Amino acid sequence: MFLSFAAVAQTESKVILVTIDGLRWQELFRGADSSLIYSRYNNQKDYLFKKFWHKDVHKKRALLMPFMWSEIAKNGQIIGNRDLKSYAAVSNPSKISYPGYAELFSGFVDSNITNNNRVYNKNPNVLRWINQQEGFKGKVASFSSWDVFNYILDDSAQDFIINAGVEDLKLPDMDESFKALNEMQHLAPPFISDKVRLDVITYQLAKQYVKFYKPKFLHIGFDETDDMAHAADYKFYIEQTRKSDDMIADLWNYLQNDDFYKNQTTLVITTDHGRGEKPFGNWTSHGKSISGSEQVWIAAIGPTITAKGEVKNTDEIFTRQIAGTLAKLLGLNFNKDNVFK
Repeated sequence: MFLSFAAVAQTESKVILVTIDGLRWQELFRGADSSLIYSRYNNQKDYLFKKFWHKDVHKKRALLMPFMWSEIAKNGQIIGNRDLKSYAAVSNPSKISYPGYAELFSGFVDSNITNNNRVYNKNPNVLRWINQQEGFKGKVASFSSWDVFNYILDDSAQDFIINAGVEDLKLPDMDESFKALNEMQHLAPPFISDKVRLDVITYQLAKQYVKFYKPKFLHIGFDETDDMAHAADYKFYIEQTRKSDDMIADLWNYLQNDDFYKNQTTLVITTDHGRGEKPFGNWTSHGKSISGSEQVWIAAIGPTITAKGEVKNTDEIFTRQIAGTLAKLLGLNFNKDNVFK
């Protein structure tokens, strides 16, 4: 049986989706990998071992993502631990970011989307569709570190807030906090590239938007985990995984202390693709030729999410089901799919 949505009326429900680019299920469910800690991919071995290692896998993964394994594991659901026969995967054959996000937001696979080129995606997406529904107009927004989200979600329509990459947020009545963050993103070093914004600035812009404008649907797209993996830097990949969890925890704490969101908001967290595991060096990359790149995970917590914790022995869940699930959490019917049973 699918989720019961009777606990929260449609007009009161809110959803926040956080995507963590290219974060493997292996780190989420197993914690930091000792073979990678003590490898050529990490130049601070003792530091990383001391901070993130424990012989007990449950304690080890909690060191890496404490919010995920305390709050969500206790009061929500986490899907995708293949060690426990819980399976989640992308359906698109490319197994890279643009096709992964396009699948996630549209609810289907477009065979013409096979690369990360900056080309506008004209397929319907669930954010735009939600913004068109009664009671949600002007209450949908997306903040992402990767500038390609402007193309994935098609900001040419300019019908809802899409703020991605090193891009100023321009609102007619925004206060000095937004102006300071706009300035900060240009002064920050181009850690990844001059088109990719630091995740912490993306998060702070999104959090300020939540405080001042109270969206009913918000997407936050973190990017640095994928970039650090491509850079073959396991230390920064692990550190940014922890920082992603810290920011999500901070956001959830704010939501639970705000009357507009408290007990009315579902938080969904997922990723756009997996990464390789074997051969050893394949953790740095992903794509159609790299085994494991299709393997993803999904987590959720909120008033209508059954507290199952770490889900075991499931039929395979697919990224294309997430769009329908997000709409369903708002009491809307984008399509028939639903992830959380």
